[in-house]
Amino acid sequence: MRIVVAGGDGFCGWPTALYLSKQGHDVSIVDNLVRRKIDDELRSNSVTPIYSLEERVKQWKDITGNEIKTYIGDLNHYDFLTEVFRQTQPEAFVHFAEQRSAPYSMIDREHAVYTQQNNVIGNLNVLYAIKEYAPDCHLIKLGTMGEYGTPNIDIEEGYIEIEHNGRKDKLPYPKQPGSFYHLSKVHDSHNIMLACKIWGIRATDLNQGVVYGLHTDETMLDPVLSNRLDYDGVYGTALNRFLIQAAVGHDLTVYGSGGQTRAFLNIKDTVRCVEIAANHPADKGEFRVFNQFTEYFSVKELAEKVQKVGEAEGLGVNITHIENPRVEAEDHYYHAVNTKLRDLGLEPNLLTDDVLHDILSAALGNKDRVIKENVLPSISWN
Repeated sequence: MRIVVAGGDGFCGWPTALYLSKQGHDVSIVDNLVRRKIDDELRSNSVTPIYSLEERVKQWKDITGNEIKTYIGDLNHYDFLTEVFRQTQPEAFVHFAEQRSAPYSMIDREHAVYTQQNNVIGNLNVLYAIKEYAPDCHLIKLGTMGEYGTPNIDIEEGYIEIEHNGRKDKLPYPKQPGSFYHLSKVHDSHNIMLACKIWGIRATDLNQGVVYGLHTDETMLDPVLSNRLDYDGVYGTALNRFLIQAAVGHDLTVYGSGGQTRAFLNIKDTVRCVEIAANHPADKGEFRVFNQFTEYFSVKELAEKVQKVGEAEGLGVNITHIENPRVEAEDHYYHAVNTKLRDLGLEPNLLTDDVLHDILSAALGNKDRVIKENVLPSISWN
């Protein structure tokens, strides 16, 4: 089918575009390349060298014969977006094109405003473009498990049945986001739900856990196709930070007690989940939610896994606890449902020592690129 991958130059978007192209879909990438500019702003980088988007898609075509069209521009510019829709006539629109870092959204007022404007308005523009130019297009939107927060009850998939004063109803699951970034995703969900209700749009919200892993089968075909490996305190996940800290001989810095528990999935499962959603589209007017994760771990458990793998490599790996820069519960109940994607055929790639070794090897091979002062947090929620 004809698929647009918005944010197709990013960590999730790039391997997704390659995977869908390999499956035979007609793939177009939309990206404003802002993630590369943010590296400059933060004086940071990817541990793995990243080639330009132009070089990436050219190499992909040279290797596979499959062309991926690119459109460089911003979803917040509606005239640009509508021209993309006119030219591509998408049957599915995969929406990764949002500012994805909670710490970045908490730097200051300007970064909070930018995150919400970029994410919420861009998503609204996509909804209007689907309504006006491709009403049968299936929106596959990247949400986040962070919308739910850490409630003291089980997290359902998008909706929960409530009994109140003798009456029952199925309602959207209550949201307790922990940053202005996560709150922007909540706003997106509400806007998509309304658009589905009033315009008959079909949409799938993939509430994704924290993604780990570096390679997919497609990104391993050539170094030019390599994916990002972020490690700084703004865009690097806890697992990535620990692996890079181990590679450069730094203590693994656990925030607070380390009891914070989150959902996780492999990047190989990210691309597969998008394909599953595309192959099994939502009905007209349906806003469905899939919890997109395979496992969950505490921060302390992640540090211990990295310590074990690092020591097997002959590295001396120490774990230290530092003051938590975030405002969050450090010890809490966490149990989330994730049956819908499995029922549609997802076979999980789990977090094994081999996966950790793969990322650690990439970090060790490129450790001269690591800016050591960036492995510590620099942003506080307070």
